[in-house]
Amino acid sequence: MEPKRKIINVVGAVIVKDGAVLCAQRGPGKTLSGYWEFPGGKIEPHETARQALHREIEEELLCEINVAQEVCTSEYDYDFGTVRLTTFICHLVEGSPHLTEHTNIQWLAPADMPQLNWAPVDRETVAALVSDQSIIR
Repeated sequence: MEPKRKIINVVGAVIVKDGAVLCAQRGPGKTLSGYWEFPGGKIEPHETARQALHREIEEELLCEINVAQEVCTSEYDYDFGTVRLTTFICHLVEGSPHLTEHTNIQWLAPADMPQLNWAPVDRETVAALVSDQSIIR
């Protein structure tokens, strides 16, 4: 019998502006460095997914968002554990994204997002956005 894998619950922001989605590239020295992701992070024990996402975007991108509807929840088994990612459509309320933990950000139309090298757990959200672009309207 295999040992139970550690489940890491995280949230990601699909930040939408003028029909484009914010894509963020993970910085050096981090797990999955160089991969693209939806910014966000771990859900703390005392937080809801939406509260965690709001906090993480304030910390990572130094801006404020409104968290709207859920896009999807996906899981991926990495060597360090299973990441369970829940993504939400988000809109900027105040400020604009600043690079603090990421090396690059791009605003892309959903159809152009598959050209990036996405972290495996983020790929289901990318596929959902490409197949139903009305999600971001």
